[in-house]
Amino acid sequence: MDKNSKHKERMKNLKQQVDKGVAAATEQRGVCVFLTGDGKGKSTSAFGMLMRSLGYGHKVAVVQFIKGEQLSGEEIFLKEKYPEIPFFQMGTGFTWDSQDREADIVAAKATWQFAENLLQDPEINLLILDELTYMLAFDYLEEDSIIEAIQNRPMHQSVIITGRGGGTALRKIADTVTENKNIKHAYESGIQARKGVDF
Repeated sequence: MDKNSKHKERMKNLKQQVDKGVAAATEQRGVCVFLTGDGKGKSTSAFGMLMRSLGYGHKVAVVQFIKGEQLSGEEIFLKEKYPEIPFFQMGTGFTWDSQDREADIVAAKATWQFAENLLQDPEINLLILDELTYMLAFDYLEEDSIIEAIQNRPMHQSVIITGRGGGTALRKIADTVTENKNIKHAYESGIQARKGVDF
């Protein structure tokens, strides 16, 4: 058998496997996607899904924990091009910058209240909860209430959670869990963070 024939046979078998998997997926509902790990690109991936959702005319929303003091390209783009999109930031910056646990907890609770309202909004098709895991890791928010709100969201609503760690409870309720692994990062070689790439 020549290379072309072997390739055709492999692709035929692969197509049968793919078609079988597609046929087995019969449930229609929103999904919970958890993007974690120490590698770069978790938030970037989440915003990629947001752009995909916008392409279908879906209603989307963004809640960012941790971030908020330094502008990002995503924030600039959405606020200029899509000002109607709910976009809420905790606004305290990184916890290692603020160094004020009590103030961070107050800000986290206010941010979570905004997020919780969106998790109850049937008009929202996709919600990003960016860097939510840190709120759990630092005990700023109660894990049980977060898990309950995510599980009780409208059936069609998808939620994307990003951040390192996050514990086993988030992994357990998520439909899709992806772990980004850091191989190397430009920052480790002394290269400054770059607009449009890193923020």
